[in-house]
Amino acid sequence: MRRRSRGAHAIAVAGFMTALAVVTTENHAQPATSPREGASLAAPRVSLAEALRRAETRNVTIAVAVEEIQRAEALVREARATSLPTLTANGIYTRLDADRVFQGRQIAARDQLSANLALSVPLVVPQRWANWSHAASNAKTARAAAEDIRRQVAVAVARAYLAVISQKRVVDVGERALATAKAHYDYAHTRFAGGIGNRVDDVRAEQVVATDQAQVEAGYAGLARAREALGVLVGEQGPLDTEDDVALAGPAEFDSAMRAATTQRRDVIASRARLDAAEQVKKDSYTDYLPFLVGTFQPFYQNPPTLVLPTTGWQAQLLLTIPIYDGGLRYGLAAEREALSNEARSQYEALLRQARSDVRLAFESVKRAEAALAAATNAARLARSALELATLAYQAGATTNIEVIDAERRARDAETAAAVAEDSARQARVDLLAATGRFP
Repeated sequence: MRRRSRGAHAIAVAGFMTALAVVTTENHAQPATSPREGASLAAPRVSLAEALRRAETRNVTIAVAVEEIQRAEALVREARATSLPTLTANGIYTRLDADRVFQGRQIAARDQLSANLALSVPLVVPQRWANWSHAASNAKTARAAAEDIRRQVAVAVARAYLAVISQKRVVDVGERALATAKAHYDYAHTRFAGGIGNRVDDVRAEQVVATDQAQVEAGYAGLARAREALGVLVGEQGPLDTEDDVALAGPAEFDSAMRAATTQRRDVIASRARLDAAEQVKKDSYTDYLPFLVGTFQPFYQNPPTLVLPTTGWQAQLLLTIPIYDGGLRYGLAAEREALSNEARSQYEALLRQARSDVRLAFESVKRAEAALAAATNAARLARSALELATLAYQAGATTNIEVIDAERRARDAETAAAVAEDSARQARVDLLAATGRFP
């Protein structure tokens, strides 16, 4: 009986050490899709560059921004039309109850047919020219705003992409912790079945397996949410998975980053375009006080002719309009434009301050996040070593499996913290690139 117990004990120790060695060796392996995920979580993999490319063409926010550009360009054509000549054709048929006769002479026939062409040429129309220029500025602003929206969507896609990678790390950590817990349970259960262990150790080990199993399932649920969020941002009909790693550009020098933040960031460029447009509208307020001149030319046809209208002929006119009093409309418009210009300037200056703050904060966040990642990685390494030592001590009979279970929990928590720290470091790098206008 004792020989059989010792043999079972040796087999259990060998199995546990083999499983622990495998888990430790694979600790830094890239996470892959586990068979436990099942078909419900299966999703096509894309690179970050491909995800950004798809979002550029499929994301609904970008699509709306593109349509706003088309709308702004249509408004430019509308404003331009008022400054260009217009040509219209008119035809009139008149039916009277009877011919009009004066002193035996017909002056208006019962049936009359007339036609004319009317050409109107704006000769001097400063108000319409200003409106045309303002519409062109608004279209430029819409294009700049669309670029800013593309930037925002790209940052959101990058964050979602990194979130999927991070959640896969968490799932991988949970799987390894579960494998370790199962190996320990197999060892404790084999000892108990062989008569050299106790029921308490067996139950404790089984409880850890159940706890780790619950955390693994929660990790897969979080992974499914992250994949769905990435698919929605990219504009796909289903979830998307990521490649196992992503390369992000390194940070620029601080001084060049500060300059780039105020000159290359798309939100800053869009704000500057809005300010320029508001300033132009304010400066052009003087055109409301200027006269405008319109010329018209009208050839006509009249059948039958009348005393005052021959069969064919033409007439030309010059119409000069001088605005004198409009009830204060121009003064109200000038005040409104002044306020809008001041608002745009305040928003632009505030955005410049925010951009500089973003750069300073991003540099500090990257520095701290990378230091935290190094510390978390070291903590995870030490936790794995502590687990190995606790396991050896338990197998030697020096401790109970409480120390092993506690070491397993600490190792799992340390691995999870390292995965979270890695995600924080990547997110901080994305924030720095976005703050300096280098992403996307």
